[in-house]
Amino acid sequence: MGGEPTPDVAGPPPGVQVAMVAAPDLAPKKRQWEESVGGRDAAKLRIQARLAGWPSELHPDRSTLPADDQELLWRMARDTWRGLSALTDRENGLPMDHVRFLGGVEPAQAEIGDYTSAASVGLHIAATVAAHELGFITHEEAVARLRRVLATMERLETWRGFHFNFYDTTSLERTSHFVSFVDSSWLAAGLMVMRQSLPELAGAATRMIDERDWGVFWDPQHQQMSHGFFVDGRGRSPYHYATLYTEARVGSLIAIGKGDVPVSHWFHMLRTFPPDCDWQSQPPKQRIAKVVDGYETTGGWYEWKDLRFVPSWGGSMFEALMPTLFIDERHFAPKNLGRNDEIHVEVQRRWANEVLGWPVWGLSPAVAPGPDGYREYGVPVLGTSKSYHDAAVTPHAVALALDFAPQAATQALRSLATNYDVYGEFGFYDSVDPKTGEVATAYLSLDQGMLFLALANHLEHGVVQKLFAADPIAQKALPILADEDFFD
Repeated sequence: MGGEPTPDVAGPPPGVQVAMVAAPDLAPKKRQWEESVGGRDAAKLRIQARLAGWPSELHPDRSTLPADDQELLWRMARDTWRGLSALTDRENGLPMDHVRFLGGVEPAQAEIGDYTSAASVGLHIAATVAAHELGFITHEEAVARLRRVLATMERLETWRGFHFNFYDTTSLERTSHFVSFVDSSWLAAGLMVMRQSLPELAGAATRMIDERDWGVFWDPQHQQMSHGFFVDGRGRSPYHYATLYTEARVGSLIAIGKGDVPVSHWFHMLRTFPPDCDWQSQPPKQRIAKVVDGYETTGGWYEWKDLRFVPSWGGSMFEALMPTLFIDERHFAPKNLGRNDEIHVEVQRRWANEVLGWPVWGLSPAVAPGPDGYREYGVPVLGTSKSYHDAAVTPHAVALALDFAPQAATQALRSLATNYDVYGEFGFYDSVDPKTGEVATAYLSLDQGMLFLALANHLEHGVVQKLFAADPIAQKALPILADEDFFD
């Protein structure tokens, strides 16, 4: 590819876990405990009993949802927070990765993912801060909850200060050999927000942030961040987060702001791939070299109908907008990322309505309705890769769009909640197939965290974004976003 940095196409796309949840040689204490209590089914009931709460019904009465749009969003935020709070381990404060209801809400029929990731913990920390800022919990309760989480995190095995990708929430053993760059980034973002909101916890958060050197992920040859590091002898992943417009851009900004990698890294991430990369969904337009603030980069854009945009990897909403949970890109990057965010929302909506003929929209990785498990969903024309599918809508994708198309996103959330069995006692389930109405009755910690933080920012004037922007790391990094124009 003519000397370009190693593209993401060489490895798993951003957001897809590159390590198994439970490596076979890990978590022996957990397996021994399961055997001692009578096997996995018996262990599941004990794990459920450790949770802070559990829903009482699968499908509550939807007629109680408020008719007023603002009241509806507040109701959705409260319900979602109740679920985030409930589906955590009472003893250590860690969120369950997921709970899926396979029939009713009886624990024996449910699937409980009693493991967690660094990303889920990071969003859970930020969500707890947001719940305090929204008035759902007191200052004292927020501090107590987060002290429990921090105390648990300090007990977990780490590598060079970084937490591993997965841990068992019962035994607290790591269940992965992989340290993920992007998951570590969301944990760092949560810690940054926490230390700006709750000064009592700033010392512990700062120690955890300072001991991480993001240079371990840095590949100076390509000037890219690798996907992560395998501690079982394989070493640093050979694959890179080469595409700028993915969720990995938050980690790059944190690494730059902390001073662990050079500013030039930002401009070596690809806006578009070379035209001779024939695996991409379309050749880029106007892909020419330019200089931004003294740094060389290469521009270009894709087009769909009358819209120009810089593509993400797979065309999903969380790649496009998950970073905006923490970064007000319309403010800090109005000519590049902020404008691109708005266009991605418009294409998401128009693709679902005009091409697919759906009354609802919002494509992003989620648990699939039916037996297929977690799948990557996206709008094909928005992505560089052709590998994502447009088969189900996930509510967190719509919530992420609230600040870019508030009326359309609110209407879509209302339509989802009232026309499909996708709204439960703890807020939205993970996805619905608009063609059949089939629902994935699952709560995923990461997806619920995104949904709640998006609602919090919308309802409370960008509260999480403002806390993140106030952090010294962000203050050093965010100015580099201002001057680039994606569409000049």
